[in-house]
Amino acid sequence: MLPFTLQQLRILKAVATEKNFTKAAAILYISQPSLSKQIKILEKNLDTLLINRERNKLSLTENGQILLQYAERILTLCEESYRVLMDFKNGERGNLTVGASQTIGTYLMPRILALFAQNYPQIDLKVQVNSSRIIAKNIIQKEIDIAVVGGEISDDLQRNLTLEPFVYDELSLIISKSHPFAKKKKIKKEDLYCLDFITLNSNSTIKKFIDNILTQNQIETNQLKTILQLNSIEGIKTAVSLGLGAAFVSSSAIEKEIQLDRIEIIEIENIKITRKLSILSNPECYKSKAFEFFYRELNRLKNKIEN
Repeated sequence: MLPFTLQQLRILKAVATEKNFTKAAAILYISQPSLSKQIKILEKNLDTLLINRERNKLSLTENGQILLQYAERILTLCEESYRVLMDFKNGERGNLTVGASQTIGTYLMPRILALFAQNYPQIDLKVQVNSSRIIAKNIIQKEIDIAVVGGEISDDLQRNLTLEPFVYDELSLIISKSHPFAKKKKIKKEDLYCLDFITLNSNSTIKKFIDNILTQNQIETNQLKTILQLNSIEGIKTAVSLGLGAAFVSSSAIEKEIQLDRIEIIEIENIKITRKLSILSNPECYKSKAFEFFYRELNRLKNKIEN
């Protein structure tokens, strides 16, 4: 007989995450005394201390860390086995966790999810939006089933992933309707030095990507005038529409502003900034019916965009 139960492993994982007995109990929908009792039973059965309790601060001991690594793998396998059985039992029914990088998750993914939910209302969808790197890590850890990202994925992560090209996302140069360039429609690359730019912060992967493309086109990005750095695309769009400056923004993020005639898109002669969006999945994970249906919808959208 094993010296621990699945519930005790869930409790250990929750305590490691929350670093607080009360918060851990809350996310597991059990009482705090019940949680504490289970931890004591687990430590007694294993004859080892798993959690350090010092001045109301909780942390796992070395033994606790070792058990946590195996607990996460055991719980993941349990969840996966349950999903496989439910797939066989219910056919098209199931659960799916979808990931997306920031811009995609805000502007493109909601439309994909809405269409998918209409076609497959019996599938329970969960969504995680984060940086491309964190999304990739969560897929490797089997916390996400499938994702669409726009950022670069490092080689060390790619080795444990399946990456497929999705579609290309154009990063458009936008200005206000009142801007002197608004009537030009197309400018020369030298004109970029005359613009006041509003950008994401310097650590943004999108900003780094844009700067790299501009540099490849012999534009000295350090000579471009940045007057404002914001931490959201929505803030950038608002600032541009108010005439504060110009910005490069994903085409998927400005559809509403174009329809409402709030901004103007201008082309740069001989320069087009596009980035490849990718579909990520874990090659070692079981591909459920829900996964297959969502993957099929992504490819339908891809074919529609390309044609």
